[in-house]
Amino acid sequence: MDLDKHLIEEIRHISLSMFNKNFFGVYHGSISARVIKNTFLINKKSIILDEVNREALIELDCLQKDYRWNSASSDSEIHEHIYRLISSAKYISYTMPPYATAYSLKHSKVSPQDYFGKKLLGEVLIYDPKNLNDWLDRAPYEIPKAFEEYNTNLLLIKGFGVIAYDRDIVEMAKKISILENSCRLLVLGALL
Repeated sequence: MDLDKHLIEEIRHISLSMFNKNFFGVYHGSISARVIKNTFLINKKSIILDEVNREALIELDCLQKDYRWNSASSDSEIHEHIYRLISSAKYISYTMPPYATAYSLKHSKVSPQDYFGKKLLGEVLIYDPKNLNDWLDRAPYEIPKAFEEYNTNLLLIKGFGVIAYDRDIVEMAKKISILENSCRLLVLGALL
């Protein structure tokens, strides 16, 4: 299957923007896009997310785990389970925005006080994975369930970061950015 150049360009553009905002670290984070029902593109595990191109992405099949899964991001199983359980997920990202992640360590929810956070996000519950020792084994199963339980497509996980999905890649990035800005303002406001 010849992959859509527009889709790759969208991923490249948003990935670079999120990297520049420090939402992705060097070799840390992931971004993916559904190609067809059970197939998705995701970054390879050896890629720095400021240089995403066709060679940086790998196509995976949810129904057939072959050798390609070995080269894919370590977050691939999380993305796979979200795509399997949530049909409206077209794009998924795992980011670790510093203020939102730091805020999650000491709070159980984010109650934005800024205009955009309040208007566009409202209150954001923080998911507590409890035992971090086995979190990566549980994450592929717990994250999609938490999306459904909280009725959201933006999940801030205590000490882990933000998993988000959307039908529109720009809207997904926008929500992560608004959440990060709201948390930054809450942290800075607490210092005054």
